[in-house]
Amino acid sequence: MATLLPSSFTKNFNSSIDYPITSFQTFAIFGPKLKTEQTHFRLSTSFNVRTGSPLELKAMKEPPGLTQKLDKNRLDRLAESENGCDLFEDLKHRFLRFKKHKFEENLGHFQNLAEGQAPKFMIIACADSRVCPSVILGFQPGEAFMVRNVANLVPPFESGPSETNAALEFAVNSLKVENILVIGHSRCGGIRALMSMQDEVDSSFIRSWVIVGKNARLNTKSAASHLGFDQQCRHCEKESVDHSLVNLLTYPWIEQKVAKGELSVHGGYYDFVDCTFEKWTLDYKGSNFGKNSRLPVKNRFYWC
Repeated sequence: MATLLPSSFTKNFNSSIDYPITSFQTFAIFGPKLKTEQTHFRLSTSFNVRTGSPLELKAMKEPPGLTQKLDKNRLDRLAESENGCDLFEDLKHRFLRFKKHKFEENLGHFQNLAEGQAPKFMIIACADSRVCPSVILGFQPGEAFMVRNVANLVPPFESGPSETNAALEFAVNSLKVENILVIGHSRCGGIRALMSMQDEVDSSFIRSWVIVGKNARLNTKSAASHLGFDQQCRHCEKESVDHSLVNLLTYPWIEQKVAKGELSVHGGYYDFVDCTFEKWTLDYKGSNFGKNSRLPVKNRFYWC
């Protein structure tokens, strides 16, 4: 133990500072070489102006592996930080390319958008990172008002407030969109969670959300019970889109506009395995939304 004389302090001072020594050294001390083990020093300070307690330097020997592990963890955190910086550096360059080649070359268009928006489409798509409507359908800024949620679900009107129906209200009543397009997709994790859902109730956020598609699940279990689980999920991916279209009509102000021909409701299905897109439109005039009736659609197209 080494003792250090205190210096002048104006208040009580208590602290503890670690000083790790991370290298091995070999010394010749008057004869045979002495190899020092890795040592961890703790400077324990406790000084009171009134008592004049001295500073104490305590040396505690720790196994080399512990300090090496701490050093490795520190280097790992540094590497993660550097990788994070690289990712955002890449985003910065993407933004600057957008500014140069899109924004500045179409300045008038973006200045108009700064004053307001009047999109023709509202898109409801999945939050899946592989499904990006602006990329696959080529929407430009100002063309589509977008909502993305798990499994691209539309809750019925009676379910109460959510970010999806709040966006619907704004898009339909304030922005006056003319088309609502609900896009499902292949290998949807949200639909898989819905189809895997057990009867017992749990409190997970995912279950509480995907249960919105329970009717699509029931119809799938009934119509595709002879198929394997993967095929059932694919069936439900499209079935849930149709049920979302039906749920849209439970909003009075949406059904009124659809009935007047001021708003059209469409379904879509993007298969990112073979890059195909299927589109259909709800046939409101021929609609018969009985419990076991098939959703009437028109203008069904396959783009491949």
